Amino acid sequence: MTEFPEALGTAVDEWVTARQQQLVAVRRHLHAHPELAFAEFETTSFIEQRLRNADLEPKRLPTGTGLVVDVGEGAGGSGPTVVLRADIDALPLPDLKDVPYASTREGACHACGHDVHTTVVLGAALALAGLDELPGTVRCVFQPAEESIPGGASEVVAAGVLDGASRAFALHCDPSLPAGTVGLRTGSITAACDRMDVTLTGPGGHTARPQLTVDLVDALGRLITDLPALLSRQVDPRAGMSLVWGAVQAGVAANAIPQRGHLRGTVRVLDRDEWRNAETLLRSLVERVAATTGAQVDVDYVRGVPPVVNDPRAVALLRSAALETVGSDGLRLSPQSMGGEDFGWFADVLPIALARLGTHGGGAPLDLHRGTFDVDEKAIGVGVRLLARTALHALAADAGVEPSGRSPHPGRARPGERR
Repeated sequence: MTEFPEALGTAVDEWVTARQQQLVAVRRHLHAHPELAFAEFETTSFIEQRLRNADLEPKRLPTGTGLVVDVGEGAGGSGPTVVLRADIDALPLPDLKDVPYASTREGACHACGHDVHTTVVLGAALALAGLDELPGTVRCVFQPAEESIPGGASEVVAAGVLDGASRAFALHCDPSLPAGTVGLRTGSITAACDRMDVTLTGPGGHTARPQLTVDLVDALGRLITDLPALLSRQVDPRAGMSLVWGAVQAGVAANAIPQRGHLRGTVRVLDRDEWRNAETLLRSLVERVAATTGAQVDVDYVRGVPPVVNDPRAVALLRSAALETVGSDGLRLSPQSMGGEDFGWFADVLPIALARLGTHGGGAPLDLHRGTFDVDEKAIGVGVRLLARTALHALAADAGVEPSGRSPHPGRARPGERR
């Protein structure tokens, strides 16, 4: 074991190099056959068959789709356990790309890179399964329904899939980063995302006599402008809490004050503690503003996903693997995103870290959640090496094994550090 984990890491690199085209083929198959949240039956079977072909024993998740598989001699026995997580669902969007592997399912497409995430964790599982002497278990979770609220990750936690593990790792495609690079960040890397629907009601009336009724359009306008402003004075700015309206509906006639109006928006916050208090605060502010208008108000607040808060020690393990995978020149300090990611639920059980996988291959960036989204497929091998090596470093740290060798660039500052 004196050469652990470097010799094993080299074996992972060789495995990826020899199977790059196979990995691309897996990704393209998944891309062409997307399935929506909790309906990923074919995707689950596809992954399951490849794991069984490698003499692994995957188990279906209680949700009916998704899998968990333990890799390594420590599987089901002694030694530490670390988790690698992939999300397997697609988005309800049409695929707008003219490529041979375009979606064959109308109205569904992998526009967020989950096909890449799944291929990466599948590749890591297969690469690690071919190694000897892992001092523990790498538990690979293929999670359904990341794009739903509150997200399939909450079901994974509730099912006890993470029990006994020390920490969990995941990655997410980032089209703002070049393929061959990795973005890391300690602390909040994504935001919590909740949904709030507000309904106002009143008696209605003629626009010639607004003083005799409740002007719901005016009341809606006050909520639209006053609520975000009030929120900014109620919460520490460092918490990054924001309210943005996405829809407003009221009335049909220019000369009639309506009896009902609706607002819909999202609440996002980077701080986990502030997120826990967000619903109570927002309900209070809505009622305060609505009271000045005379309108009756009903609030439907749907708690979504928590922020992903990267654990410093877990990020350090990712960084060690990233240095071996892309070198110091390939490392980036990832900015915080106000987008949501249900991997944050895993932090209820254990420390987590999410990395950004660069997927931009040149030209105009192909942004996430668009039907035109695609990736430079050389990023797939980078992702497999990154997560497999991260698992090796985590097992070594938990097992008390001293890694061989030194960082390939020990004198350079890490992303976000100053020297």
